[in-house]
Amino acid sequence: MTATNGTRLNAMKALALLSKFLGRHDTYKNLLHKYDLKWTCNTDDLIIERLLKGTNANDLIEWIQTVKTTFTEFAVFVDYIVATGLRFDEALQSYNLIIELAKQNRLDDYYKAEKEVLEHFRFKKIFLRRTKKVFISFVPKQIIQAIASNGATITKDSIRKKLQRKAIRFRFSDIREFCASRSVKHLQQPEIDFIEGRVSSTVFMRNYFNPTLINDLKNRAIANANELLKSVQTAQIECTV
Repeated sequence: MTATNGTRLNAMKALALLSKFLGRHDTYKNLLHKYDLKWTCNTDDLIIERLLKGTNANDLIEWIQTVKTTFTEFAVFVDYIVATGLRFDEALQSYNLIIELAKQNRLDDYYKAEKEVLEHFRFKKIFLRRTKKVFISFVPKQIIQAIASNGATITKDSIRKKLQRKAIRFRFSDIREFCASRSVKHLQQPEIDFIEGRVSSTVFMRNYFNPTLINDLKNRAIANANELLKSVQTAQIECTV
């Protein structure tokens, strides 16, 4: 079975660390050269793979609606991912954190209602990981209120097992792709990347991009989130991704 790009990259990282530990790193580099193994993927191939994946917006919206109606206990969580475009694990941790802080009357430590922003950066151990980070999310107040009032935390296993029992695919990563693609109507690429936690190593993103200097970012981000939420409530849409 062909490994995914992520699995392949993780395997190469692990082998690189092992080769250094064993004092065989030169041998490892020679093997990479011999078999033409590369750390980075061919961008053209990634784009072609995405185009051939067969995912379209109508199909994904139908999947979202199916999950929400079949498992009503997960409906708000699905809406939360749609509104934020967060990675599944990040969204799950954030969702549960909102519930726990709300129970402790400490939600203000995380969600700034006047700005409609979740400040993930205040919980560095959870959200600022070595390779995957997310600093803020603009979230409409009604979504935060719905999560806080829900009161019941959820786990990845509970979601996965319930989907499996109903033979429903696990497609949360497709929601993230859908959100990023649709967000260009309201947001620019650096803004989308920052909000979805893709802080690249470019000089601009690393040294100059500061969302606090963009006066209308909050309004555009909230408008974008509301439009995304509205789009997944619609049975059919006009175009596909």
